[in-house]
Formats: sequence, structure tokens, C-alpha cells
Amino acid sequence: MSETATAAESATRTPSGRVALAAADARIPLGPLDGRYQRAVAPLVDYLSEAALNRDRVAVEVEWLIHLTSHRVLPGTVELDADQQAQLRAIVTGFDAGSVAELAEIEKVTVHDVKAVEYYLGRRLPSIGIENLTSLVHFGCTSEDVNNLSYAMGIKGAVQNVWLPAARALVAKITEMAQTNRAVPMLSRTHGQPATPTTLGKELAVTAHRLGRQLKRVENTEYLGKINGATGTYAAHYASVPSADWEQVSRSFIEGLGLTWNPLTTQIESHDWQAELYSDMARFNRILHNLCTDVWSYISIGYFAQVPVPGATGSSTMPHKVNPIRFENAEANLEMSSALLDTLAATLVTSRWQRDLTDSSSQRNIGVAFGHSLLAINNVLGGLDRLDTAEDVLAADLDQNWEVLGEAIQMVMRAEAIAGVPGMENPYERLKDLTRGQRINAARMQDFVSRLGLSADAEARLLALTPGGYTGIADLLVDHLRD
Repeated sequence: MSETATAAESATRTPSGRVALAAADARIPLGPLDGRYQRAVAPLVDYLSEAALNRDRVAVEVEWLIHLTSHRVLPGTVELDADQQAQLRAIVTGFDAGSVAELAEIEKVTVHDVKAVEYYLGRRLPSIGIENLTSLVHFGCTSEDVNNLSYAMGIKGAVQNVWLPAARALVAKITEMAQTNRAVPMLSRTHGQPATPTTLGKELAVTAHRLGRQLKRVENTEYLGKINGATGTYAAHYASVPSADWEQVSRSFIEGLGLTWNPLTTQIESHDWQAELYSDMARFNRILHNLCTDVWSYISIGYFAQVPVPGATGSSTMPHKVNPIRFENAEANLEMSSALLDTLAATLVTSRWQRDLTDSSSQRNIGVAFGHSLLAINNVLGGLDRLDTAEDVLAADLDQNWEVLGEAIQMVMRAEAIAGVPGMENPYERLKDLTRGQRINAARMQDFVSRLGLSADAEARLLALTPGGYTGIADLLVDHLRD
């Protein structure tokens, strides 16, 4: 080894003597979303990455230039022809790796990301034949005018084109499972103890209904935006062009981007809509987390059987195991996502006076929050796809818990007492003495019923009742998912 090679190698070593991996290969990711899980979250890159943010900044600057000229807001401007507008928009549609690299080089000089976008766009105007409009690029804008709109466009795209479709597919899967298992009786466990039976389908329907409500809230999100200057007063706009109706110019521009105009802001758009969205998404995450822990528990007692993945290893030492890893992985990612969404929702609604930069740093983590949620959704969907309902285990569990009919018997006794049947006193206490903390089999329960002195109809109904048949209208309740 040469002396030069030895020096080069030592330069890439850490104080502990290990080779510095980042120096060896700059492409090594720091976090899991850009590493082992990159493929699962890749669709979000087109909306919430730094490169996507810069592309959307270019899009906002392009559309603002077209808007100002199309409406001849400034005296002396001429409306661009269709070809010029197309060439401007092609700057956005053609935004690629080379564009990212060029912007990065410009930003090294400007040390300002939005100013770099302004210069990037200005460089392209001469080839379109409109270099005379260079002064119109970023006209009247503060950086936040561009940033808030760019973030709103990216977040809207990520929600509507990536997160919502994945979440809807998951809810559809849970709904399908609820329908399939609507009449499969299952022992309930309130406080972890045997309780009035339900059906597996009805319990799944509860989760599908809860998640569906949150999806409706996310679907109804308003994506607000503003473009009104340094402190939200249009001061520079009216100083330069007092004849224009700048509020109307601002509103029509923002609505043209598919966003909702916010008429009252400081230098920043207040981000309240983001906080509302993130709270709804975090609530969706937590409901889904509840499903994960329940399904994990049902797997552990045998209600669900997992279909093994060919070639997969469940345990490095116990070859028989099929671990519920998708649900466990989802739990962790839902917790990470919710923690970030909570932080974003709490941080973004506060800004010192007219402006500070806490939101700028915080918003760079939006993609991370979405990524962990999307990864969890995909994991749960994959986990549910590999579950089989063990109806024999469910039936055996019910058959071992005849004491759960105690509720039905005492309620029938109450109804009998009201109807005037004698000997129906203290029904709760009598059933409590028979069943509390005890396992009761079919014969003992039916013997008890036969000695109560019920009317013939009530006695026949109770003698025919089994734990598996004591599910009320649980199967019919699943139909509410169609509402």
C-alpha cells in the first residue's frame, strides 16, 4: 500500500478507528425511509421531497408570471402567447435531476432557496424571447408567498394521490373481512375477561367505520394559500401598482392553483389547515394502531392463523414460528408518524409576531411523517392479506364459556317479572352466585334454566340458546358500513 493510499484511508476513519461510512459512500441513507423502506414510500418523493418542493416553487413562479401577464395587472405588460406559456410550463414538466443540480449550484451562491428558484427561472426567459419580463419574476412576493403555496400543492398531491388511495384500500380490505366474517360468532373480552359474544365481522366493522370517518375528514381538508407580501398587507403591491385590485389578483391566482384563498395572514399563511389535517391523520394512525394490537392479540390466542410466506424465517432459533411482524412493524411506524404529526400540528400554529422560521424547519419533516404512516398502512394491508379465520378455535372458545349466557338469563327473568311471572326475584344476584368466577358447562346452565319456573316460551328460548348463538344482531350491524 502506498503512503498516499494510507493517508487517504486514515482520513476516512473515525476517532474510534472505524472506516467512516459516509466518506466511503455518500449515498448511504441515514434513516430507514430512505434506506430499507425506500421502495414502499417512493410515491411520496414526487410530492414531499426537497426536489419536489423546488419543482413546485418553480411552478408557482411560472404561474404567477403567466397570471400577471394574462390579466395585464401591471401597465405596459403584454399577454404571453400560447407558445410562450407552454414553454414556461415546460420548465416545470421538464424539471429533472439536472434541474435539481443546477438549483443547488445557484443556492450555493445565493444561500437562499427561493432566490435560487427566481434566478433559475430568470435564466430561461431569454430562450423563450421574454427576457424583458425578468423583473416580473417573483414580483411583489416574499419567500413565504412562494413557499406556502408550494407546500400546499405538494401536501395536497401527496394526500390525494398517495396517502388517501392507500388508506382507502386498507379500509376496503377491513370492510371486506367484516362482510366475510359477519356471522362468525366470537367470544368478547371486556377488561380481558369473557363477555357477551359478538361476531368477528362486527368487530372488524367497528374499526372500518372508525377509520372511514377519519378518511372523510381528510378528504374534506381545505388547502389554504396566500400571496400578499412581506407582512400580508399588499404594501409593495399597491406602492408599485396602486390601480390594481390586488386582493382579486391574489384570490384568482390561488384558486387557479386549486387551493383556497386565505384573506388574512401575517407574513406567513397561518398553517391552521395543516394542523387540522395532521390531527386527522394522527387519529387515523391511532385507530389503526388499535386494530394492530387487537389483531396481534387474536393471532396470539389462535383466532387468526397466519399464512406463512414461502422461504421466510419467523425466528432465528425457533423454526416453527410465524411472527406477526407486519402488525408489529406497523405499530412502531404509526407511533413514529403520530408523534411527528402531533409535533407539526402543535408547532405550525404558532409564529412569533409576523414571522419566524420554526415552521420552515418543521415542514421539512412532513414527508417523514407521511412516510411512516404510508409504510404502516402497507404493512397492515399485507398482514391482513395473510390471515385465515380459525372458526374452529372461535367455536371451541365459545363452548368453554357458557357463563356468558348469565346476562341473557337474568334479563329474561326481569322481563318475566314485569309480565307477572312469580319467582323471578333477584335475577342478577342469582346468576352472579351461579356464574361469577366459575366455568359453567351446557348441562349445568340448562339445568339452572329448567328450575327457574319461567314461562314455557321464555324457557324454550333460553334452553335453545348457546354462546355462539347469543350475538344479537351483530351480523346485521355490519350493513352500516354501506351508509
